Amino acid sequence: MTPPFPTAAVTDATRRLRTAGCVFADDEARLLAEAAEDPSELSRLVDRRSDGLPLEHLLGWAAFGDLRIAVGPGVFVPRPRSMFLVKRAAARAPAARPAVVLDLCCGAGGIGAALASLLPGAELHAADSDAAAVGYAHRNIAPFGGRAHVGDLYTALPADLRGRVDLLVVNAPYVPSGEIDLLPSEARLYEPRASLDGGSDGVDVQRRVARGAPDWLAPGGHLLIETSARQAAATTAAVTGSGLSATVESCEDWDSTVITGTAPDGRRITTST
Repeated sequence: MTPPFPTAAVTDATRRLRTAGCVFADDEARLLAEAAEDPSELSRLVDRRSDGLPLEHLLGWAAFGDLRIAVGPGVFVPRPRSMFLVKRAAARAPAARPAVVLDLCCGAGGIGAALASLLPGAELHAADSDAAAVGYAHRNIAPFGGRAHVGDLYTALPADLRGRVDLLVVNAPYVPSGEIDLLPSEARLYEPRASLDGGSDGVDVQRRVARGAPDWLAPGGHLLIETSARQAAATTAAVTGSGLSATVESCEDWDSTVITGTAPDGRRITTST
């Protein structure tokens, strides 16, 4: 898309972004130019980006797989590494019928939307405790017929979903509380702490997710949790502790680790939550 103002404005924007330390200054200047209506607005966007605001919040969207996921100020931005979670979930979808998908701790719903784009006809649900994030999730999953719910983990869900979920995909916060201050400023200052903070060892929310998962999974259904390589053992223990069998998969290209818990065929495991 050609910006509706002189190329010199984009060149200046690139220079200013590079001076501010933006590694991909050329790409960012082009994207901000596409979002701006005139050179004055472009200059204001460059100022805000130079001050550290996430590029995605300024654009109003984040690239995730082949999709543009709507995001805004105060909303967690989906990370490219989470596409590994999407791919591993898609590979486990039932072959004989459309999948029932639940994106829990969904944020803006990017994972659910990307997974639904790979699984035509899927019944898609997304849930998060952050009402602002769920508003964006509604926008992002609506094109796939998805429904978004607000509430704390499983309390947000409709009762008729219990025992029917084939793919429960989760990118719960997994940064240890003591390491939040070490995150890049874009995350630390501009994304909700609740979307980052996973407790003392980073696995607190994952444990709660795992405890409740068996009651919502269909027979043979899968819980897939994104985690880090160093936390994989703790996440796996949480999954197996809920009565699910667990596998660990990692991808160096995505710098991502996914723990998959699988419910037995033919019956559900019910645990206290």
